[in-house]
Amino acid sequence: MAAASLLALLDDITTLLDDVALLTKVAAKQTAGVLGDDLALNAQQVTGVSADRELPVVWAVAKGSLLNKAILVPVALLISVFAPWLITPLLMVGGTYLCFEGFEKLAHRFLHNASEDDAHHAELTQALTDPQIDLVAFERDKIKGAVRTDFILSGEIIAIALGTVAGTDFPTQVGVLAGVAVLMTVGVYGAVAGIVKLDDLGLYLVRTRRGAMAAIGQGLLKAAPVLMRVLTVAGTAAMFLVGGGILTHGVPAAHHLIEDWTQHAAALGSVGEALLPLLANGVAGVVAGALALGVWTLVRRISGR
Repeated sequence: MAAASLLALLDDITTLLDDVALLTKVAAKQTAGVLGDDLALNAQQVTGVSADRELPVVWAVAKGSLLNKAILVPVALLISVFAPWLITPLLMVGGTYLCFEGFEKLAHRFLHNASEDDAHHAELTQALTDPQIDLVAFERDKIKGAVRTDFILSGEIIAIALGTVAGTDFPTQVGVLAGVAVLMTVGVYGAVAGIVKLDDLGLYLVRTRRGAMAAIGQGLLKAAPVLMRVLTVAGTAAMFLVGGGILTHGVPAAHHLIEDWTQHAAALGSVGEALLPLLANGVAGVVAGALALGVWTLVRRISGR
């Protein structure tokens, strides 16, 4: 009997781990929009920090991100147990915020003039060249700002992941949310560390003055800014797709309409059937982002801020 009970327990544990692994993959895909933006944003946060302090700053922000998730995961689990009706509204808020942030990026050139960007760049340059500026305080402010931004992005990640496992048992929810929190933190800040040191690696290879190595270094130096732009564009696009998908899924009429369109698109082949939902979600995300940004801009003007 003891052996049979032990085998049954092991079977239950194996089933739970399989469910956790599968749902973690699903949740990771759902959070792709936040992940792309998180990569680009955190890589940009290190701008203005001296080269020898880039990795310590990334590590400090990563520890802050883990602390954020250590707060957010229990809160999400409490909501799941005591107020599950809040999950859908939280997802809708998170989806709307994704669309808002994506559209704000598109509208940046219209909302912010070039002088503001130039002033920000001049501040960063001065921080590196002016001996009167306390670089320790400057670095500390950068870390605090990055951790605050991470809290918002981590909240979106956990909310989306919670929506993915809302119908599962509590142990599965704990495993998936904890797994997503750790994987996203390690993945994002590991990639950020690689991105911010990419130009340093390129410079090192160039200085070797060896034909092939120097050529690779030149390529890395050219690729670093391109990679940042690609991450920004891909992250923005993913924000509209993921945010729009959350919103359309949360509105039954829109969800059913997209399903009907997808069935009709099946006549065009598998490509049309796959692209139409993405296009519909993307358009919905852009529209929602425009509306959210319009409302936010109006509120700020009325309040005089």
